[in-house]
Amino acid sequence: MSTPPARECFAIVIAAPSGAGKRTVLDRVRALDAGLAWAVSATTRPPRPGETEGKDYYFLSRAAFEEGIAAGHFVEWAEVHGNLYGTLKSEIERCRETGKDTLLELDVQGMRHLRRMGYDVVGVFIMPPSMEELERRLRGRGTDSEEVIAVRLANARAEMAARGEFDYVVVNDVVDRAAEDVAAILRAERLRARRQRLSE
Repeated sequence: MSTPPARECFAIVIAAPSGAGKRTVLDRVRALDAGLAWAVSATTRPPRPGETEGKDYYFLSRAAFEEGIAAGHFVEWAEVHGNLYGTLKSEIERCRETGKDTLLELDVQGMRHLRRMGYDVVGVFIMPPSMEELERRLRGRGTDSEEVIAVRLANARAEMAARGEFDYVVVNDVVDRAAEDVAAILRAERLRARRQRLSE
């Protein structure tokens, strides 16, 4: 009996408008699927309560982030709500070395940039149940001014209009169900990749 070829790892990009509950869903997905390596993003925004350096984000000063851009250290980056966010090349390499599939938390711009650079990624867009629920969640945070909330809602509408660019759309009405939907997508993509390898 011939030995099946080794599984090649793939990258899955998760994007969502601010307030859609993306990070909560991803935390559940990571608990469900041990075959994932988390690509930690870098940002210039300050840490929120409970966030840890190197686990949630790499928190950089704007000067350090801009130096990284100039030096070509980022595979993608964007300015969102006045803060810079990006993915370091070294972080992608770290994830690849684990032999696991890479999970990236990006925005629509980040996903587009990776695809323009030739990265083969599976795109999953997480939607809120409705704009009313999204606004309720944003206000429930109690951290943003009315002006910031208005900007986030406007950006959310633009991001949601781009959901057709993604391979899958998941509605986060119930967190556990949304997490299981994402986990099911991962299982399906692995099976699809396996079928393609065996047919080669």
